[in-house]
Amino acid sequence: MNFPSELKYTEDHEWIRIEGDTAFIGITEHAQQELGDIVYVDINTVGDALGKGEVFGSVEAVKTVSDLFLPVAGTVLEVNDALDGEPELVNSDPYGKGWMVKVSLSNPDDTDGLLSAEEYKQFIGA
Repeated sequence: MNFPSELKYTEDHEWIRIEGDTAFIGITEHAQQELGDIVYVDINTVGDALGKGEVFGSVEAVKTVSDLFLPVAGTVLEVNDALDGEPELVNSDPYGKGWMVKVSLSNPDDTDGLLSAEEYKQFIGA
């Protein structure tokens, strides 16, 4: 399993990549494996200012639906439109083409409580 060291992780199995005052967010390889084949990504929060830990959308797999939680407070700037036609990108490339939202950070200090790749590996028992 892949755990890119440049990313931060949550106990809800989201990852975050910070680029200046914006962040890209998706679900981890572990999460997509647990969910199975992703068939639909439902995110309709573009333009919404959300708090840390709030639901920004959901992901639907063959047998379940799972909420997606924002790891930092911010405004949802963009949804990965590629997921509309190819939700399976979340399975095939969760840290690249399978990213879900781009967010402007409200409080950069929100990242302080997030897990490093090593901490996340320990958390899931990998």
